Parts: sequence; structure tokens; C-alpha cells
Amino acid sequence: MLGILVVLCLIPAADVTENKILVAQRPLLIVANRTATLVCNYTYNGTGKEFRASLHKGTDSAVEVCFISWNMTKINSNSNKEFNCQGIHDKDKVIFNLWNMSASQTDIYFCKIEAMYPPPYIYNEKSNGTVIHVRETPVQTQEPESATSYWVMVTVTGLLGFYSVLITAVFIIYRQKSKRNRYRQSDYMNMTPRHPPHQKNKGYPSYAPTREYTAYRSWQP
Repeated sequence: MLGILVVLCLIPAADVTENKILVAQRPLLIVANRTATLVCNYTYNGTGKEFRASLHKGTDSAVEVCFISWNMTKINSNSNKEFNCQGIHDKDKVIFNLWNMSASQTDIYFCKIEAMYPPPYIYNEKSNGTVIHVRETPVQTQEPESATSYWVMVTVTGLLGFYSVLITAVFIIYRQKSKRNRYRQSDYMNMTPRHPPHQKNKGYPSYAPTREYTAYRSWQP
């Protein structure tokens, strides 16, 4: 009789141990691009066929971010309207993907795994959770870029204007020097003697030079 009682007392204890759910999470997750992937690893040795996994925010797990439920044939997922979250079940882990996160959503997050059916209903003890730290992404406005482009344009325009003025000035100076040189050359080259006004015009135009006939005389001693 005593041996039967001992066996009956051990059976519930064995069932409780078999149906226990354990969850493991990484302690810290740094988010720099507003996208986070939180993996909830769990172990379960029971006979459950229908499960529900959910992600909760805050030390008291007051806010349910999103959940996923599945059984042998169907998977269902839903998200809180204040979050962009999707759950994926993969063997012995549940992956929660979050995107478009803001710095205000920095907090501690807990995974909860529940065995819904068949009875008994059980869920995991509260884990240590994962602190998701969302870094504030600086908003890049167009003003600095526009200001930079403006000053670059002003600088380029100023340089072009300066070179234009410089080239124009060099051209003017060169042209004036060329004119002066032409004037000087014309003064030196115009060495043709004019016909003396007191001599009669012998059929030569007034501008023709007077021949020096003595240059054609033969040399005499």
C-alpha cells in the first residue's frame, strides 16, 4: 500500500517537469538602423500541439508588442498598432522582427511562450529579458547640403568672373601694344622721299620719288 502511494505522488511531479517551458534571451540589443531582430530560444518537452508566443515591453510586461500562434497546420500573427513587429516560428525558437523603431521605444522586452492545447495550459517563467536600445538617428536636412552647394556655386562663379576679367584685361593690353608696334613700324618703314614741290611734274605722280640720275652715271676718275 505504501509503495502505491509513492508511485502516485511521483507521477504529477514527473508531468510538471516534463511540461516546463524555459526561455533564453540575449541581455542587450543595440539598434542603430531602427531595425531589431530578437530571438527567443525555448525548450519544451511536453505534448502540446497548439502554442502562442508573444513579445512584451516594460519591466511589468504591460504592453504586448506582437504575438504569433501556431499549431500543426496553421500560423497566425498580429502586432500592436504602435509597433511594426512580426513573429516567425522556427523549430525551438521564435524570432521577432521589429522595424521603424524610435528612441522612445528603448526598453526591456520579454518573450512569453505558452502551451495552449491540450491541457494543462502552461507558460514559461519570466526570463531576464532583453534591453533593446534604439539609438536616435540624426535627421539629415537638406539645408546644409543646399548651403554647401550655394557656396560652391558662388565660389565657382567668382573664379570664372575673375578669370574673365583677367583675360579681358590681358587682351586689351596686348591689343594696345600691338597698335603701338604697328604705328612705330609704319613710321620707320615710310622712308620714301616725296617729290619736291618746286620741281615740275614730269609725268610722275606726286607721290613718286625723284630719281637720282647721278646714281646711273658711269664713274669717272
